Amino acid sequence: MERSQALKRISELRDLIEYHNRRYYQLDDPEISDYDYDKLMQELAALEERFPDIDRSASPTQRVGASPLEKFGTVTHLTAMLSLGNAFSEDEVSEFDERIKRQLGDKAEIDFVTEPKIDGVAVNLIYEKGVFRVGATRGDGFTGEDVTQNLRTIRTLPLKMRPRDHHHVPDRIEIRGEVYLEKESFRKLNERRVEQGESAFANPRNAAAGSLRQLDPRITARRPLDLFCYGVGSIEGKSFTTHWDTLKTLGDWGLPTNPEIRLARNVRDCIGYWRHIESIRETLPYEIDGIVLKVNSLSLQDRLGMVSRSPRWAVAVKFAPTQATTFIEDIVIGVGRTGVLTPVAVMKPVRVGGVTVSRATLHNEDEIAKKDVRIGDTVIVQRAGDVIPEVVKVIESKRTGREKPFRMPEKCPVCGSKVVRLEGEVAHRCIDLACPAQIRENIRHFVSRGGMDIEGLGDKIVSQLLDAGLIRDPADLYALTKEQLLELDRFADKSAENLIAAIARSKHPPLERLLFALGIRHVGEYVAKILSKKCGSLGKIETASQEELTAIDGIGPTIAESIYRFFHEPHNLKILRKLEQAGIRPFVEKHATSTALAGKTFVFTGSLKGFSREKAKEIVVTLGGAATSTVSKKTDYVVAGEDPGSKFDKARSLGVAILDEEKFVKLIREADGKE
Repeated sequence: MERSQALKRISELRDLIEYHNRRYYQLDDPEISDYDYDKLMQELAALEERFPDIDRSASPTQRVGASPLEKFGTVTHLTAMLSLGNAFSEDEVSEFDERIKRQLGDKAEIDFVTEPKIDGVAVNLIYEKGVFRVGATRGDGFTGEDVTQNLRTIRTLPLKMRPRDHHHVPDRIEIRGEVYLEKESFRKLNERRVEQGESAFANPRNAAAGSLRQLDPRITARRPLDLFCYGVGSIEGKSFTTHWDTLKTLGDWGLPTNPEIRLARNVRDCIGYWRHIESIRETLPYEIDGIVLKVNSLSLQDRLGMVSRSPRWAVAVKFAPTQATTFIEDIVIGVGRTGVLTPVAVMKPVRVGGVTVSRATLHNEDEIAKKDVRIGDTVIVQRAGDVIPEVVKVIESKRTGREKPFRMPEKCPVCGSKVVRLEGEVAHRCIDLACPAQIRENIRHFVSRGGMDIEGLGDKIVSQLLDAGLIRDPADLYALTKEQLLELDRFADKSAENLIAAIARSKHPPLERLLFALGIRHVGEYVAKILSKKCGSLGKIETASQEELTAIDGIGPTIAESIYRFFHEPHNLKILRKLEQAGIRPFVEKHATSTALAGKTFVFTGSLKGFSREKAKEIVVTLGGAATSTVSKKTDYVVAGEDPGSKFDKARSLGVAILDEEKFVKLIREADGKE
């Protein structure tokens, strides 16, 4: 290719890639596949490598990150980056409006532009003749750090403006923006940091700031930073009359602006917008801590001017904080209905997210160890919406040396049974079926449709029986009498007789239903079917060793250990004996199965839309196949639903056939003779 042809093609590729960047990163509406996008990028990189003298400063290939810097340089802003005054109530917003009107000497309603206040890092971007040249942090408002190379790695920041209709690009322009991390990106970033032994960031803003200030731009390039532009400083070769038009034109030029920005015709609209944004705050993909109100007319902005280093024509209206600092007075254990032991921090009461909180979840022992949380620590606590508050970070500088490390108890604080932590799990559990903290949920599960299927024994009646002290475990159901039920509210002769009869009918269940009803960890309907079919009786399952259980197709080491532990817990054995004495006699159902998938082994990963993974496994077994939890060379098919895990990657590395849900459904329909 001749040089002139190469230059033309490079220009075409740069424009095309920036177009697709906008479709993907700003509009969330890609038009080509990742593969096709990568091919365009590879072609451009190859041409630029062939002609190294061509200016690459505005090329999409420069987003990958340049060589590390020894230190940041400084950039003097063309116009000062001002801070904002704050308002915290409707009255203060109204006072802001009245103050403006007094200064202008005009009582007429004022137009405002209302914007979400992104909790990120303010930056100043300088474009010359449409090309991004320099980017800096706010710094002291007059001079900031030069983070140009790091800003180039942000996919939503256009390296070159695109002229639109009558909106020609200015000779030079300062654009103000906010760099941020979306909530999900922040969560994944922290997960990776913890896995690598690094400390987690306290919040998305800290993460964005830390990412933007990396001396090695290649590190920044690996962080999913994003950008919203919200205003203009100095501008040459172009002018605007309103802030609203300014934002619209920035969007036309390809700069990302927040889609939640609105034009308000008066202060009442501003207050309504504040309440609206607060109501949808938790649904937004990014963190905000309030809204910003700006007088729309730029001529009015000039007339209003500024006081100290804040403009009179704008104000930040804050929400109640979602983070606060407090003190951990104690760490106690809560036992959930499924037996999970959860450490809970008892704290000095503090206002967070508009409510007073005195307790926060610490999740599990691993989380406590990662964050090094101790009794007596000063911590940052966070609350988002209706979510239970959690401890985000320890302020180590506040430590006195009198703080006490926490250890999980060896026995359940409610019933005294041994606490276990199964291999591969983060949770500690009480596996005593009679533990009061979990008995209510266990009984509900026991009588459910997938379990013993006792008609008429719903949640309310289970609660009545427990509260009256008539039952303490599932076996007690079979000792209930009509006379006992008649003493309870809402029971008459007929309803009491019907319930006693329904309980009696459940005494001869299929073994797989009884196994499911017992609520053994990891034993769902599919695993219960396997155990029933392979073992044939409750006694054989009860006396089986872990090795014997693991040898059963479809029962991995984790499930085998859970089953073994359940049948070796004294309280559970006591309940099983009570069930036997009550006349519970399970039988093994003979399932009519096909041999269409005989010899075929399936592994499922990710979530399926049409049915649960348990149901999918059951279908495979019914058709003569096997469903296991581990991918190996002997696996015939891996069925990948949404968000597949490591099994998907292992299947690809081993060359195992991978089916999406549509292909899996087609396969089983063909095997079942329905296609």
